[in-house]
This record gives sequence, structure tokens and C-alpha cells, in this order.
Amino acid sequence: MPFYHWPLSVALSLLHWLFWRRVVKPSVAPGPRRRAVAVLLIVGDVFMVATLLATTRLPREWSALYSWPGYIWFGLFYYLIIVTLVLEIPRFALRWWIKKDPRPEDGPGISRRTFVARSVGVVAGVTSLGAVGYGMPVALGDPDLKDVAIRLPRLDPRAAGCRIALISDLHLGALLGRSFTERVVELVNSTRPDLVAICGDLVDGRVEHLAEAAEPLRDLRSTHGTFFVTGNHEYYYRYEEWVDHVRSLGITTLLNERTTIEHNGGSFELAGLIDANSTVEGIEPGPDLPKTLRGWDRERAMVMLAHQPAPIDEVAAEGVDLQLSGHTHGGQIAPFNLLVKALEGNVAGLSRHGDTQLYVTRGAGFWGPPVRVGAPPDITVVELTR
Repeated sequence: MPFYHWPLSVALSLLHWLFWRRVVKPSVAPGPRRRAVAVLLIVGDVFMVATLLATTRLPREWSALYSWPGYIWFGLFYYLIIVTLVLEIPRFALRWWIKKDPRPEDGPGISRRTFVARSVGVVAGVTSLGAVGYGMPVALGDPDLKDVAIRLPRLDPRAAGCRIALISDLHLGALLGRSFTERVVELVNSTRPDLVAICGDLVDGRVEHLAEAAEPLRDLRSTHGTFFVTGNHEYYYRYEEWVDHVRSLGITTLLNERTTIEHNGGSFELAGLIDANSTVEGIEPGPDLPKTLRGWDRERAMVMLAHQPAPIDEVAAEGVDLQLSGHTHGGQIAPFNLLVKALEGNVAGLSRHGDTQLYVTRGAGFWGPPVRVGAPPDITVVELTR
């Protein structure tokens, strides 16, 4: 289980209390309706905390029973609290108007304080239902197939046209299982790629619970095979077991390693950098870029697989031509994308860092709530050109 699930659970419970104090209590009179809302908040919080703390400890068929309501409530509550916090600004500005309410608190009608609290609740509720109602079909639908041509001046002309199907962030787990993997494999195979790159965060759980969900990856088809590099989530769930299992599916792992891809008589280098989360979790080996690049013939173009965009400055300093990454989910749920951009720099798409280019996919799956707003999932086919 990720280390941050405990503090996240505590924070979300405190935010439930804040929502109760700022929205529910001042807008709903004491009685059956207020008690019903209180029960809804408590039950939603219990499901959400249980989902965060226990989902990966049980087989999918059991964890899905509470993970679906838990994660859906997570998505709804995310927007409830975001809107509530944003509306604290005009609410603060209206304090003078609320305090000058001439109507007695126990008089007929409703007080200004109640009116403002109810208005906040209505706006938050409508926004939450609308956003989740829109974002769930996007997250649970087929990923977009994107075609991106990236020019590498150092690329062997004979290798030009090589097409790399970039998959990242499947997050197989309680909500996404075998049927989702089969859809992804079918979509990738339909593009007839020359090479498939799985760029980390394949799973959210243990091999014993998710081996069946990952099994269809064995059916990926391409000219030069499938290659895998670890993401941060692999290190939460017995990393060594997943590496062994991925290899058993006929997938080549690139863990601080590189290989030469021979394509149409030309060649280029493909490398994979271990995710930095291995160091955070105290797992060896960690990312080692000098080892990964040792012996590289600089006449050949180099394509680096790294789950997170973060190593791009170090990668660019080494003169690598192209880094392919995932991790960001494109922000997944607006306005969370603003925080992701502040932390990662590039949320999705192509960017240039000196002579090195970085392409970040939004990923095929999702983490947490089955919701994507402003960041639809994708599988990108990268065509290397001169």
C-alpha cells in the first residue's frame, strides 16, 4: 500500500468534518434530514477510507465490493470540497452582509447565513454530480489512440518510420481488471506497432491478486516485442514478484539497461531507467543513468523510457534524444492538473529540453476515482522520423 494512504485518509476525514461544519450544519435544520446527511457523510467516508487502506490486501472480487462506492464517493467529495473551499472567498467577503441580517435567527423564512450556506451546498452538489457524471464515462471508456511524429536528427535514416506504441499507467486493480487489459491490447495491436513500450504503473496490487488481470499483455504483438520499465506504484506491491511476472508474459524489462533496436536495416538504442520511487521505498537498485548509458555509441539515437518526467534534466544533460514518460495522467481530474503541472512541469504532450525531447502520455487507466475531467486517457503511437 502506498505510504501516503494513511495521511490522505486522515485528511479526507477532516475535510468531511469541515464540509459538515461549513455547509451542512448551517444550511439544514436539526431533525431527520440533517441526520440523514450526517449518515451519508459518515458512510461515504468509511467506504473511502476502507478503499484506501484495504483494497490492495484482498482479491479483486472482494475489494471491488467496497472500492466502487468508495472511489466514486472520493470523486464526488473531491468536487464538493474544492467548490466549498473556492466559495469561502466570496463567503468571507459577504460576512458584513450576513452579520447585518435584520431578521431574527428564529423568525420566519431563512436567515442570510442559511441562504449563503445553502447556495454553497447547491453549487457544490451540482458541480460534483456534473463533473463525475461527465468524467466517469471518459475514464472507463476506451483510451484515445494518438499518433505523434517526433523528429530525431541523429536517427539512422533507415530506422525512420519505426512506430512505438506507448502505454502507461494502466493501474490494474480493484476497478480495472482483465477486460480492461484485453481492450488495451486490442487497441494497441490494431495500430500494428513496431515496438511496444509499457512505461510503468502497471498495477495497484499484488501478483497473487492481479496476475489474471495482467495475463492479456502476453498477446501484445509488434515487430520488435514489448519492453517494460517500472513506475512508482510497482514498488508498493512486491516489486521483484512483478518484475518476474512481467518477464513470464514474454515482455523484456529494461531496468537501468539498454538494447539496440534493428529496424529496416537501421538501428537506434532503447533504454529504461528504474523509477526513483525505488529509492524512496529503500529498494535496490535505484535509478542509475550512467550505468544505463554505459557503452552507448553516441552516433546512434537514444530513446529513454522513464516512468516519471522528473529525470528529464539529467537525461538531457547526457544528450539523450528522446524520453518517453507517463505518470502524470495529464492531471486526471481538473483542477488537480494545476498542481501536477507545478510539480512535474510537463503534464502531457511533447516538449523540448535543450537538444532532448520529452513526450508524456496521459496514460490508459486512472488512479483512485474512476473519473477523468480535462484529461482523457490515451495510448500514443510515436513515429520516429528524420
